[in-house]
Amino acid sequence: MTTKVKGEIDFSDGAGSDDLAPVRKMVQACIQCGTCTGSCPNEFAMDATPRRLWRLVLSGQKEEIFQSKTFSLCSACYYCTLRCPRGLPLTEAMGALKQIAAREGLSQYRQSSLFYKSFLESVRRHGRLREMEFMTLYFNAMKNPLLPLRFAALGMKLMLKGKVALQIPSKGNGALAALFRKAAELEEAP
Repeated sequence: MTTKVKGEIDFSDGAGSDDLAPVRKMVQACIQCGTCTGSCPNEFAMDATPRRLWRLVLSGQKEEIFQSKTFSLCSACYYCTLRCPRGLPLTEAMGALKQIAAREGLSQYRQSSLFYKSFLESVRRHGRLREMEFMTLYFNAMKNPLLPLRFAALGMKLMLKGKVALQIPSKGNGALAALFRKAAELEEAP
């Protein structure tokens, strides 16, 4: 059963075989003018331009799309959407590609998915972010014992300046438990 959150794209097409169908529908009227690429402030860092990405989506080249870093570098600034002469929802299409990557658990996007999940877990527990707990949850999820060492110097500087408190992870008071429960119920609703 596919769950859908308000604002999230429904990727089921009955058979569940074509994840790109909703994204393809969003960009099917693309005329390959390049305005999206020319408008993108992050284009310089992308391995494929947004214009090329839409061509890949239209041709159904899923493997090449998800080997690219293009959609993950989208900062959702909406410049492409605002300037598109066809009025296409390009920012939403980029977001839909991010959702597919997260749902499929693609290895190159694992790190950022675990980062966001750890962030939300800390907020769910306490109603706010507890930085030390958040990073502990993240490092544990990454299962790399050497990863925290890369951030040790920065962590010490922040603790010495009183910017981060040394806190032990806890179950918290569940300040937002009801909100998270309601969101889960909405995700389950047909």
